[in-house]
Amino acid sequence: MRMDQGLLPKRKKTKQIHVGKVAIGGDAPVSIQSMTTTKTADVEGTLAQIYQLAGAGADLVRCTCNSPEAASGLAQIIPRSPVPIIADVHFHYEMALAAIDAGVDGLRLNPGNLRKPEEIKLVAHEAKDHSIPIRIGVNAGSLHPDLLKRYGRPTPEALVESARNELDMLEEVGFEDIKISVKASNVSLMISAYRLASETFDYPLHLGVTEAGPPPSGIIKTTAGIATLLAEGIGDTIRYSLTADPVEEARAGRTLLEAMGLRRRRSVDLIACPSCGRAEVDVIAIAKAAEAELAKRSIPLQVAVMGCVVNGPGEAKGADLGIAAGRHRGHLFIRGKVVRVVPEEDMVVALVNEAEKLMKEGVEARLAAADTRAEELAEEDARSARGA
Repeated sequence: MRMDQGLLPKRKKTKQIHVGKVAIGGDAPVSIQSMTTTKTADVEGTLAQIYQLAGAGADLVRCTCNSPEAASGLAQIIPRSPVPIIADVHFHYEMALAAIDAGVDGLRLNPGNLRKPEEIKLVAHEAKDHSIPIRIGVNAGSLHPDLLKRYGRPTPEALVESARNELDMLEEVGFEDIKISVKASNVSLMISAYRLASETFDYPLHLGVTEAGPPPSGIIKTTAGIATLLAEGIGDTIRYSLTADPVEEARAGRTLLEAMGLRRRRSVDLIACPSCGRAEVDVIAIAKAAEAELAKRSIPLQVAVMGCVVNGPGEAKGADLGIAAGRHRGHLFIRGKVVRVVPEEDMVVALVNEAEKLMKEGVEARLAAADTRAEELAEEDARSARGA
């Protein structure tokens, strides 16, 4: 896969924590989170959704823990989950303790509705004993009444102060395995709050626009907020909070990080012109069909489908594979070189066939490199044995 490097500013170096096997902060890749919509007590249904989320790109999955039945479900889910599980806890500290007993990999606590210091400190003691990190999950919609009275409305300062108050209680008992979120449904407020949080804390930040709504508007709002911050080097883990199947959240998050060069691509990156009066092939139909066929095969290449000579040759040349179309036919580029002319009706098949060849060549090259390294190690062992 081709990718421009070094275009984004260096990420702010935050403390690193681990949620199960997933590192967050420090030099770890930006991770993707989502949350199940099933009842956690429904073990099989919840596990099925967790596997779907993991397959779509989620590194971490959050499940609600709002009842003893949910905690019991977590105890059965966690050993079978393909990714670390975070328990989402509101109002009742007993549910946080039950989630710890169930073996969760992380906790999310909302300081707006879990307010008694002695209860928060008790949870922190237990989490510390079990090496379980906590996210201080501040939401503009559930700020403490005292903060709303003082600031008059949710402001960046109010959100960050809420996180600071909770952080003080956790640090007071020696707990520092923490990440922080300061979410809002208003994109401008969310961006300002996270900028202030980044200046205030050196703990990893979980980015999100809360209650973003259904796609496509929810995806646009969330992308506007998260991408702005990531482009400034802020953020260590993300979630799209969509009113939709949570699998869409994981896919959107993965697509964003791949597009920004923050995660290695594992799906096709299709570059295509929007089409115009110059095009003499059906660019829209070809692009859609090519993207669908390449996605079926999970081909992580950059592929260009261009409709005319204005930008077509340049974009096709810069991609792993591309078509620069003319009148009912087009030049097929493979890694910058024209290899042949393809009729319009054969363009999708040609792109798929050549993509599969490139993927096979890549696998064979990696296997050959591994064989060579194995031979080198064997020779080193032999030399060492002769020296002994």
